[in-house]
Amino acid sequence: MIQSTVRRPVTRLVAAATGAAAVVAVPLAFTVPTAVASAAASPSGRYIVMTAGDPLATYAGGVPGFKATKPKVGAKVDTRSANARGYAKHLSDAHTKALASVGASARGRHDYSVAFNGFSATLTGAQADAIAKAPGVVKVWKDEVRKADTISTPGFLGLSGTGGVWQKQFGGVSHAGEGVIIADLDTGIWAENPAFAPLSIPRPDQATINAKWHGVCDAGAEEPIACTNKIIGARYYGADFGNTVIPEEFVGPRDYNGHGSHTASTAAGANGVTAVINGGVVGQASGMAPAARLAIYKVLWETADHTSGSGTTAGIVAAIDDAVSDGVDVINYSISGSSQYIVSPDELAFFSAAQAGVFISASAGNSGDTVGASSVAHNAPWEMTVAASTHDRGNTNTVTLGNGAVYHGVGVSPGIGPKPLIRSTDAVLAGANSEAARLCYSTATPGGNALDPAKVAGKIVICDRGVNARVDKSQAVNEAGGVGMVLANTSAAQSLNADFHIIPTSHVNSADGSAIKAYAASVGSSATATISARDTTPVRAPEMAGFSSFGPALAGGGDLLKPDITAPGVDVVAAVAPPGNNGNSFDAYSGTSMAAPHITGIAALVLQAHPGWSPMWVKSALMTTASPLDNKGLPIQRGGADATPLDYGNGHVTPAPAFDPGLVYDNGAVDWVRYGCGIGQFQLVSDPSFCATYGSIDPSNLNYPSIAVAGLAGSQTVTRTVTNTSVDQASQYTPTVVAPTGFTATVNVSKLTVPPLQSRSFSVTFTRTTAPLTKWAFGSLTWTDKRGHSVRSAVALQPVAATVPTELSGTGTSGSKTVSVTPGFTGTLAATTAGLNPATVGTVTASKGAAGTTTFTAPAGSKVLRFATYDADYPANTDVDLVVKKGTTEVGSSGGATAEEAVNLSGDDLGGTYTIQATYFAGATASLGIQVNSFAVGITQSGNLTVTPATQAVTVGRPASATVAWTGLAAGTRYLGAVDWSDGTSSVGRTLVAILK
Repeated sequence: MIQSTVRRPVTRLVAAATGAAAVVAVPLAFTVPTAVASAAASPSGRYIVMTAGDPLATYAGGVPGFKATKPKVGAKVDTRSANARGYAKHLSDAHTKALASVGASARGRHDYSVAFNGFSATLTGAQADAIAKAPGVVKVWKDEVRKADTISTPGFLGLSGTGGVWQKQFGGVSHAGEGVIIADLDTGIWAENPAFAPLSIPRPDQATINAKWHGVCDAGAEEPIACTNKIIGARYYGADFGNTVIPEEFVGPRDYNGHGSHTASTAAGANGVTAVINGGVVGQASGMAPAARLAIYKVLWETADHTSGSGTTAGIVAAIDDAVSDGVDVINYSISGSSQYIVSPDELAFFSAAQAGVFISASAGNSGDTVGASSVAHNAPWEMTVAASTHDRGNTNTVTLGNGAVYHGVGVSPGIGPKPLIRSTDAVLAGANSEAARLCYSTATPGGNALDPAKVAGKIVICDRGVNARVDKSQAVNEAGGVGMVLANTSAAQSLNADFHIIPTSHVNSADGSAIKAYAASVGSSATATISARDTTPVRAPEMAGFSSFGPALAGGGDLLKPDITAPGVDVVAAVAPPGNNGNSFDAYSGTSMAAPHITGIAALVLQAHPGWSPMWVKSALMTTASPLDNKGLPIQRGGADATPLDYGNGHVTPAPAFDPGLVYDNGAVDWVRYGCGIGQFQLVSDPSFCATYGSIDPSNLNYPSIAVAGLAGSQTVTRTVTNTSVDQASQYTPTVVAPTGFTATVNVSKLTVPPLQSRSFSVTFTRTTAPLTKWAFGSLTWTDKRGHSVRSAVALQPVAATVPTELSGTGTSGSKTVSVTPGFTGTLAATTAGLNPATVGTVTASKGAAGTTTFTAPAGSKVLRFATYDADYPANTDVDLVVKKGTTEVGSSGGATAEEAVNLSGDDLGGTYTIQATYFAGATASLGIQVNSFAVGITQSGNLTVTPATQAVTVGRPASATVAWTGLAAGTRYLGAVDWSDGTSSVGRTLVAILK
């Protein structure tokens, strides 16, 4: 699915290898500038004039000769029909009449008719005052220039300016990205956007491009695009790959949704393009690598409900395959991925792509503010996994209550107030849905607007965040006659977003939102509030976005730090597709989708400067020069506290030093295989001889630019190898290690002299002293030389009482396996068993794209529950997802790209009834009988699972072995059990035992 958190309601996108939720853009209306105060205060300039009558998006009929244009529930407004065009002309004629009434010229007029009925025009002060009083004119505002920069991210990242990367590395922005081809796998492209304008000719890099480019321009069967020397290739992967192409979509690479245009332009859009949103100029936009070429691979398609984009793994893998064959240098993949596996189809395709020299930048996921555990996607070491954080664009405002209390939020709207203040829950239309009112659904949202105009008119309304798009909420307030909105988060982890709302809006955190609502409730009808205008002063940044997924990486058990890096991903302005964005060519989106193309473009610049570098050299250069500090020199924040490497990896991207990092940590295909075998995942996609041939490594010893050890028992030594990137200069490096709190850390060398283009190895030993068990602790290792290089690796350690296998699996009615346990203590290691217990299988029949449910009642005292489906039960290329609820509360979900799904729960007593929702997302048949396997394990021994020896003497840090055996099982039945390890008095770990039929 698309990895963004913008505009549309949260829904699942069927893309690549996951089921995490995401949001994509919906139409939004014009953001109202400051109103004209009086005749004396009206200077000449451009004005926004609002005229009477509903725009297309809300017109429900009533004007003779014109049928309703308001879309049905779940649909989008159709501006292309003859009726819509006729009604738009009717509105335009009224605009002409209003202008003529004051003798103003229509030259340069811009009409609004979809979400806002009015126009902008250049007027004298006298004309502005006069037109405000003209028949049919509702309101007049002075136009304002809004600075809502991607727009500012080049400056924030140090790319622009006389001392920036573009000038210092490439002699100017016009050359930044030359010779590099970026592939964007997404929803396509709106090629006519000025961000994708043809490059000037002749091009100094044309011979380089000609030598490497072998792709095609499949312009499409419907509204074809034109390829140029900027967009040099285009492909699309539609119905032939199992994708549903709705009638509104374009059969071709043309973008309907807007997400693809946004990511492509963020990575490589032209420099200095004027970005206009809803008729207002918001700044000059630029991609990270403006001179790079773009190859477009449309793998995601607009869904029927217009809430997202989806694409099959078949199409995605085909696109990766084509991109590598076509000769691209970098792939942007702002699409969701598995948080459990590095061996899903897209990840394996990327394995080959990286091996072939292609740099992959992938979004980390947007589940940071919706789950309590690790949620980072794209955990493979061969790709760059990018988290999202803020940039320094000033967008703060305040909410001042009638009692004098002031609360700080964000917003780009003008100020308003004091005005009466009301909670949305106190403004429910009689007979309407109270939940729709609380969340402020607009008429375009399924269920319709539930706010009572009699209660809302002229007031500022407090709306809760959630379900529908943020800008849809302000639209709902506007429809009901409200004049402002306070958008309140509902959890501390949620981000604050300065969206382009139709009315003045302040987005506040959950604590402040609760306080504002409490004031409104206590004072009642006398409550008032004032929303201030936006403060454009640059703000402290970056701060981690609440939605940005975090580690530890589940694939690998936390022994590889993910995400790798963070980049701007909040309120990023870039190109979009007008059909899916209310006619806008630019819009502000938020999500890790927006962060990934920043890294994509910056990686392209590094490759331009160093065309011989491998993707892993580029990755290491970006990671080891990233910073854990913000623009104030303070630790990067998340939710009001210091963020950690589990949030941002090695830190926030700092492009300039990445061009000369000094040292890099290199790794390649053999290393990746050994890592994959070491975490037990390559065994899932290969025969037993594969890992036996290549061997395996402790995953913490992968030669990675960061260091992570999950389950550190006592002490552990990790090894690394660094390579000097200089072609002609040796350098001597000195290590500085900042040990995580409660640990000691020792590097085995005090100096490291590395000849040019040669490598040297070292080791670091970490020993726990007082660090709390199971709690992650963080530090760093930095190598510095006298040439100004600083090569920093983040360190993340999780101490445990013992390192035990998380799970072991077997087959057959009997068998055994030897396991290794590393104790963090000296004493007695004891093992007890529970289970093995057979699965209870419930069959859910669902048609493709639909879900069904079954229930399972776990016995009282259950300690472990598993709800699972298995690939082996279904035809190839079947995709099933699971959601598990207890009562009405979701307690777990699993949404990979296949039918191999599992939700695991553990606790002191998990007894009770659970509802399992199984969704059939993709497959060869119209419907599917989904076999949901439910397991419950308590403390009862079943006699079919044993551990030998049951007790043994152990020494801290020294591995001990034991044999886990099973016997007497029924053929064709799956079982789950557990081995609990202890020091004789306290638990030190648990190993699940899964026996497959």
